[in-house]
Amino acid sequence: MAPDNPRPVILDVDTGVDDALAIALACRLPELEVIGVTTVAGNVDQRQATENTRRVLHFLGAIDVPVAPGMTGPLVRPHQDARAYHGPNGLGGFELPPSPGRMVGAHAPEFIIQAAREHQGELDMICLAPLTNLAVALRLEPELPRFLHRVVVMGGAFTVPGNITPYAEFNIWVDPEAAAIVARSELPVTFVGLDVTTRVRFTREQWERCRGLDHAEARLIAGISTWAFEHRQVDSYALHDPLCVAALAVPSVVGLDQAAVTVDTGLWNTVGETRLLRGDGARPEHLIALDVDVERFTVLFSETLGLPLA
Repeated sequence: MAPDNPRPVILDVDTGVDDALAIALACRLPELEVIGVTTVAGNVDQRQATENTRRVLHFLGAIDVPVAPGMTGPLVRPHQDARAYHGPNGLGGFELPPSPGRMVGAHAPEFIIQAAREHQGELDMICLAPLTNLAVALRLEPELPRFLHRVVVMGGAFTVPGNITPYAEFNIWVDPEAAAIVARSELPVTFVGLDVTTRVRFTREQWERCRGLDHAEARLIAGISTWAFEHRQVDSYALHDPLCVAALAVPSVVGLDQAAVTVDTGLWNTVGETRLLRGDGARPEHLIALDVDVERFTVLFSETLGLPLA
């Protein structure tokens, strides 16, 4: 049974493969009402991320969800993408039909601020990309932490190695200065990092079974997964971004700790490293996901999107 009052949520994305699946999951979960999607440079450049986002929403029949393009690069560093992982167009080379869906006139940070004011104390954000848009929004509106209800961030590697360097997770590494601004803020942040996201996976067997299904969600995941299973020749890939969506909709799917978070913004090989800092009253504390109910997430993800279980 659908909740009487689904939570309004903005997704902040750099739409690659797992962002697309996260968008699909957020649009289908009855607990959430996606009121907008903002885009930023990350997995691909901002223009490609915006186009991918619009096409994914259109393919899912969510054409009324507005898309607001955001920052075209990190705050101070050159942008480095992840096309090698996500394919030449960010969607594993899968070509979706163009979208007639609407773009909003507001720039992404402005859109975030306007929506937060309109839904004061009720709006959630799910940040699945470098945190540039959110950091800029914080600089423009210092009261933003008071307006937002919860911010779930796909970012960090607190007790495990990184996935772009031995120290850093990709989203934090791309724009560590933005991540540091968010970590130092009073925003009600839940960090969902590699400690848990690498444990929830989409397998080759599931993909092969998806290819026989004929509904939008199955066609989307079958198409965008081809790059991973045929070009990269992996046996499975992590569902980083979908887990963040699930963690907001059904918080008990992850086990949470609480601590302050620091982000390395130096010039050395540890840049982007995230560390937990306990007992430091000078820094705001956030929630950090360090455990996950893999079976519960797998069932939630598969049943919501009409996909076969592993």
